[in-house]
Amino acid sequence: MAWMAWTWPTAIFFLVIASLLVTFTVLAIKFPETPRTGVLRIETTRGDRLFITLLGSAFINLAWLGLVGDHQPWALAVCLVYAAAVFRWV
Repeated sequence: MAWMAWTWPTAIFFLVIASLLVTFTVLAIKFPETPRTGVLRIETTRGDRLFITLLGSAFINLAWLGLVGDHQPWALAVCLVYAAAVFRWV
């Protein structure tokens, strides 16, 4: 089946997502937390904030591709700032 181009960047992407899920699972087991309420006024845990970050990062990258085009490393920088903001204030 040659319908999908598995490249090193694609493999790294999925490895990072898998390692994030494993890391957050281990953190949840070792250091349980109580949900907190942030600027969205909803209770969130670390896992919820990770999901919000991944979803928002996908939209940031799609918007970047549509509006700017190439130079995705700058979109990564925007995503990192976004992730820091979500984990701090959401």
